[in-house]
Amino acid sequence: MSIIGWIILGLVAGFIASKIVNSSGQGMLMDIVLGIVGAIVGGVIFNFFGAAGVTGFNIYSLIVSVIGAIVVLWLYHALAGRRGA
Repeated sequence: MSIIGWIILGLVAGFIASKIVNSSGQGMLMDIVLGIVGAIVGGVIFNFFGAAGVTGFNIYSLIVSVIGAIVVLWLYHALAGRRGA
């Protein structure tokens, strides 16, 4: 997949995940970074369980990326919440 494809997939996945986790986006740049990292994390998680990871620019890859981004966002909030306390 091209870098433009990763950025578009990352933006969409990060936006959806941030809406699911805390109902407000993290900002466009953070949503993109979160989505790209989420795609990588989602791919690793799915490969660990024997399923395919990100396979290209399709709905399945978007689902994998969103799941990974939710995990990353949840960890981000858990760690950031502990620093603020």
